Amino acid sequence: MPEAKDTAESEHGTLSGAPLAEYSAEMALHPAALGAPEGQGPAPDRHQAILEAAKQVGSLLKRQGHCFAVAGSVAVHAHGGSGRLQNDADFCVRREDADGVAATLTEAGLSVVEPPEDWLWKAKCLGQDIDLLFELAHEPVTSEMLGRAVELPVDSVHMPVLAATDLVWSLLASFSEHHCDFGAVLPIARALREKVDWERVREDCAGAPMPEAFLYLLERLQVIAPASGT
Repeated sequence: MPEAKDTAESEHGTLSGAPLAEYSAEMALHPAALGAPEGQGPAPDRHQAILEAAKQVGSLLKRQGHCFAVAGSVAVHAHGGSGRLQNDADFCVRREDADGVAATLTEAGLSVVEPPEDWLWKAKCLGQDIDLLFELAHEPVTSEMLGRAVELPVDSVHMPVLAATDLVWSLLASFSEHHCDFGAVLPIARALREKVDWERVREDCAGAPMPEAFLYLLERLQVIAPASGT
């Protein structure tokens, strides 16, 4: 695991041979994309800032041949979801590839840290949080999952994006008595319903009360058809 670089250094490293500082200077004409401080230029556009960071990280990982897939809210956006990005950009990588991915990012001047949680590492790009996920809903990221990823544009850069079925499964399988926000996932299910293999989601979530309750809600709202045989 590489040591985390100083935050100031991470904003002035290199990206594909060009300093990130130079990229930031070019983006100065669009301060909203970098989240300009209040009172300095237009109000920050967090949505676009997260997309810019995702594009830079995705480009780096693609260029070095890493196996990965965009996940989370950026993946929902790439699949056609209309929600605004507010938190971070998620990338699924296999745990055995973590050191190589971290090396690629740190060599480009990004900071990478290992938090107390053992299922992800965190990075910073253009001031935005990047999560490198080794697990989704307590299940390891596998070669098979990454192999099902689809090439989609994230803003203007094509990169592997988690398949809609895996993406929706990961959201439903994360439901628990402590985290069960149906309202946040409902518009995602509506937007992606034509891309999702709902029978596979049902099979993978079988016996879990929260996901099954959400699937029943989708049936009652006529978002999806009832399970076959019912």
